[in-house]
Amino acid sequence: MGIKAEKRISEMEAILDTANKKLEAFEKALSELEEYQSEIKRLEAYYTSDDWKKDYALDEAGELPPDLKRGVLSEDGIYNMLERNKEFLSWVGENCKRFC
Repeated sequence: MGIKAEKRISEMEAILDTANKKLEAFEKALSELEEYQSEIKRLEAYYTSDDWKKDYALDEAGELPPDLKRGVLSEDGIYNMLERNKEFLSWVGENCKRFC
């Protein structure tokens, strides 16, 4: 009878350890995303600015170095990330009401 209990306790201990690690990782990721919101707001401001339009025009005219990473000049790239961010923050807010 003791062997079954030891096995059960060991299995439950493993679940407890893994759950704690996953929760800690999730809390850390949420905290990092929350802290990064000011940078995301900077990106959103750039996306709606004349600077973005000028940079986009430079790219269209071929005046930027070919090896310059320019994902920020993709309208869909920034828009999709901003929507994902908004949806995720909304999801967290809604679910926090249920679980926090």
